[in-house]
Amino acid sequence: MTRFATKAAVLTAVLFPLVGAGVAGAQSQAVDEKTGPVSFANIASVRIGDGQQGGALITETQRSPLLPGQSKLGADRVSVPKDNGERTTFGGHYQIDLGRYTNGNPYPPGVASRDHNVVAALQATTVPTAVAETNYALRDTWQGGARPVDNTVLVLEGAKTAVDCTGPGKLTGTSTLAKLWVRQGGSLGIVPMPGGNAGIELKNLRLGPPGDFDNASKDTTVSDVKLTRVAAFDQLIRQDGWRGGDYTAVAGWRVEITTHLKDASGAALQDVKTSIVLGGVSCSVPKGFVAKAGNNAGGATASQAPVPTQVPAGYLGAAAPSTDGDGARVPLGIGLLFGGVFFAAVAVLLGRRRKSGTD
Repeated sequence: MTRFATKAAVLTAVLFPLVGAGVAGAQSQAVDEKTGPVSFANIASVRIGDGQQGGALITETQRSPLLPGQSKLGADRVSVPKDNGERTTFGGHYQIDLGRYTNGNPYPPGVASRDHNVVAALQATTVPTAVAETNYALRDTWQGGARPVDNTVLVLEGAKTAVDCTGPGKLTGTSTLAKLWVRQGGSLGIVPMPGGNAGIELKNLRLGPPGDFDNASKDTTVSDVKLTRVAAFDQLIRQDGWRGGDYTAVAGWRVEITTHLKDASGAALQDVKTSIVLGGVSCSVPKGFVAKAGNNAGGATASQAPVPTQVPAGYLGAAAPSTDGDGARVPLGIGLLFGGVFFAAVAVLLGRRRKSGTD
């Protein structure tokens, strides 16, 4: 046992200085966390209330690593809300489906179940990119349809949002979709989506509020819906850790809902506003940024294996629960950022040691 302990002590003494040197080397190659090139990707987030007032539900946001690599949303996020905590914050009536379904099809005929692709990446050239693509469906369970699709009001089929920040003078952000489906007059039908930032406004849809309101009737309550492309950083619904930079590109689909609550007799009660951003993405670079030489394929590709860098799902506003025991807010994702740098450095170090051992 003494011999084993001695060997273990020697191994520890040798390994940790090497790991420390590897970490230091990796950190010297990493981009600056606070000011360097960065990208973010979020599949769906919601704000209930007007402007910045009220509460918000923000799903897991992917952040590009500090070293070349990518962060990708896990396949287990298939809807918003996904549990009772999120359902309470969201209000209980709305359901946003994110591509893959198992308990009934919320999409119109011909729209297949699929996994989403939500990635924030730092290319080998240190260019930040991000992409979010899937099929989105907004359902109002208050309507009480027999099948999931009977409650579907809005579908963005083949939606894709992407950003690429090759340099201060070359920023791109695109928001596209294959088809827009809207329930009007009792059935889902295809509605043409204008190009550019014009958007489309839909009046008097059979869509209720996100949660329960006294005396509101689903038979008389209707909503106006405006669908536009995200054109400014402030139009995203994001956590505090989701930052911009000196030069920033954005993309996403913004759904603004104004619900006109009415009682059973048709008398107006009040208006309720809900904002939803689907596929919100951004990338930023600082002044003077110059990409490293190399091949930048564009989009959300990366030359190294994924590094788990994620800002967890969270709540903002009056409805937000405390994030620790004493009610103080805890910065999200910081530990994961430094963890990504550390484990990337260890991987590089061990890879070199394996290679030298086989020479």
